[in-house]
Amino acid sequence: MVAIVTGGNRGIGKAIVEELLKIDYTVVITSRSGMDDIKRLRDIYGKNVVFYPCDISFDDDRKRLFRFVDETYGSIDLLVNNAGVAPRERKDILEVTPEEFDYLLNINLKGTFFVTQELTPLLIKNKKARIVNISSMSAYTASVNRGEYCISKAGISMITKLFAARLAEHGVSVIEIRPGIIETDMTAKVKEKYEKLIADGITPINRMGQPEDVAKCVSSIALGNFDFCTGTVIDCDGGFNVRRL
Repeated sequence: MVAIVTGGNRGIGKAIVEELLKIDYTVVITSRSGMDDIKRLRDIYGKNVVFYPCDISFDDDRKRLFRFVDETYGSIDLLVNNAGVAPRERKDILEVTPEEFDYLLNINLKGTFFVTQELTPLLIKNKKARIVNISSMSAYTASVNRGEYCISKAGISMITKLFAARLAEHGVSVIEIRPGIIETDMTAKVKEKYEKLIADGITPINRMGQPEDVAKCVSSIALGNFDFCTGTVIDCDGGFNVRRL
């Protein structure tokens, strides 16, 4: 079985890669930059670990990725749309520039949409291919100091529904995972703030999530445990989604 994990070089993406390797997937890891851990993974999993540089915000890169996977494997069983960036600087929505907005949306939203479109022919070759979109609790939670990020994740929720509706006839299921407060380099700068919010009870489960928590959700989907689900959302957020009075 072959999986593609975009943005698989660090954080949640890297944890997803490792979980998929554990269940005997060949994993094509893409990112804009290299992967420091690639040698260790290859020492353990051998030829099942494939790194392919790709910036999903560029059409040429998406097309090159398609050609590489098509020529090498012919089809894919799983696409994990994990690639994404945070704002370079958290700004009030009244101060965000068009350039900053475009930078983030081009990767998180436009890139996700068009890499999925590009790779769809390789997915529909299989009877039970799967797409997993990694969004965020920010898909429905307003943060006015990173509004462009929230917009991008809300858009991924609609991408999930659209491709779920379009690809069901081809046996392709599409599932969205919404991570909550996960301890990664993306949240490192505001870790103290999040730890206080958790201590004050913002989530019923009283800890920060780990990348492995999200990765285990992906591996369960990859094993076929959710094959009667499509357009479904899995909240991997310590219970943040529970509204409490």
